[in-house]
Amino acid sequence: MEILDVNIINHPYQVKIGEGLLKNTGELVAAVWPTRKVALVSDDNVAPLYQEQVAASLSQSGFQVFTYQFKAGEESKSLIVLGELATQMTADGFNRDDGVIALGGGVTGDLAGFLAATYMRGLALIQIPTSLLAQVDSSVGGKTAVDLGTTKNILGSFLQPDLVIIDPNTLQTLEQRDLVEGYGEVVKVAGLTDHDLWQLVETINSPADILEHAEKISELAIKYKAEVVEADEKEGGLRQLLNFGHTIGHAVEALSDGGLRHGEAVAIGMVAISEVFTNHGLTPQSVTDQLTDRLVAVGLPVALPKLDTNKILLKVKNDKKSHAGHLNLIYLKAIGSPEIKSVELTEVANFLNLVS
Repeated sequence: MEILDVNIINHPYQVKIGEGLLKNTGELVAAVWPTRKVALVSDDNVAPLYQEQVAASLSQSGFQVFTYQFKAGEESKSLIVLGELATQMTADGFNRDDGVIALGGGVTGDLAGFLAATYMRGLALIQIPTSLLAQVDSSVGGKTAVDLGTTKNILGSFLQPDLVIIDPNTLQTLEQRDLVEGYGEVVKVAGLTDHDLWQLVETINSPADILEHAEKISELAIKYKAEVVEADEKEGGLRQLLNFGHTIGHAVEALSDGGLRHGEAVAIGMVAISEVFTNHGLTPQSVTDQLTDRLVAVGLPVALPKLDTNKILLKVKNDKKSHAGHLNLIYLKAIGSPEIKSVELTEVANFLNLVS
């Protein structure tokens, strides 16, 4: 088992990574929480696979477990589903001494996390991510949110978990597309970091390779993210680097009407923004080519879909990462050398070449 420390001021916690950890959930949780009432939240894809096993392990360690399910998919990351879950918890008598455990992918982590952050103004939270996207990215760092219409993550809160449990064996039950989409976030982190992750990414040429190296991928990706989050918990500066590929990515994801997964959209967004900065002479063509090659190697899309440029521009301008009339765009001077460029909103269309 690999144990990583996330040293957030006032709320340090650990990420535990290892094959077979799921069956020891109760023991791992009991090491950080006294026995209490637990809301175990999963979607209806993950629940039949793992919820009963995790609930049994928690019960054996003395926790009173209530299991909740919601319909799988981004559309469930909404105020309606949030309200339904909160209503169920109220009926089951949850109070501030209790806790929420998110068992599932990125949608579950965001939704259950925001539920924990807002129910009675905050309950304790533990993340058990079962998808690659959640394991390498969204389960660590404390971001929780729901969508409003087609605007992603616009209502949210920071709530650091008390523990993150990662069992790479859960990736074996993912459909190939669901596995591969999470790899978009892996390539993003690899492009940002000067750690060993890019060297590992250069050896991965298929979904089978992702599975083979899943534990090491999570370890290296989380090490980098932990460093960034420790330095900038609330995204005031350095943490903005983690948005590489997301500004355009979120726009095309929202406009795809469910046709693109998050990691797929991020892959498209990384290549698109890199091409923009290559055209401006700030990202070398070789870097854009390297990113493209590593994404295409596992089957991720990299071409912008045919969408109305005015609609893309509107989404980009309304991105929640805009500040004081400026939009901060992340680009790479080289692999491992990210930079932030602030562009006035009035100039974004010309800068991104989104003028129709």
